[in-house]
Amino acid sequence: MKTPKISEAVIRRLPVYLRYLQHLHEMNITTVSSLDLGQHLEMNPAQIRKDLAYFGEFGRKGIGYDVEYLIAKIKQILKLDRRLNVALVGAGNLGTALSNYNRYTNEKMKIVAIFDSFPEKIGTKIGTVKVQPIQELAKTVKEQDVKIGIITVPATEAQKVADQMVEAGIKGILNFAPITMRVPNHVYLRNADLTTELQSLAYYIG
Repeated sequence: MKTPKISEAVIRRLPVYLRYLQHLHEMNITTVSSLDLGQHLEMNPAQIRKDLAYFGEFGRKGIGYDVEYLIAKIKQILKLDRRLNVALVGAGNLGTALSNYNRYTNEKMKIVAIFDSFPEKIGTKIGTVKVQPIQELAKTVKEQDVKIGIITVPATEAQKVADQMVEAGIKGILNFAPITMRVPNHVYLRNADLTTELQSLAYYIG
């Protein structure tokens, strides 16, 4: 029997469920139904049940889902139950903000290395992480077992940085530069284009 292929849309919804479940856990709520999840997330409860059912039977009829257990299972599915080291290239304002935010999360996914090409930034610290020259990327990725890279450099430099990340062995890239980036099929790429998002919001302002 073939294992069903999990769509990207399902994987993208799992962190949404996880974030709300963590909120419930902080409120000392121990169980939740798919109906409650659907109402608070403005989603179809049937879709939520279907998404979770791809990975197993986590709920009990008439009771719902155990919040703490479901948090643990979603983290396991997303591989967030183990340490994931992240490297960031571009120690400007955005890179600094992302690095500082990451310091205060309790997740096991952490920015452990920061790189830049400007001499005045090399050797400075963002939190406890020292900014390194970009030439040390490959060596650090190997030494610290970095799996994910974040790109916060200008658009003119972004593809070059992505190429360096791929060559260093990074498997997933989150790109904040407003360009269409090319990576090999075995590397997963996500684009976070702040300019496009702001421009689309402008349409609704009136």
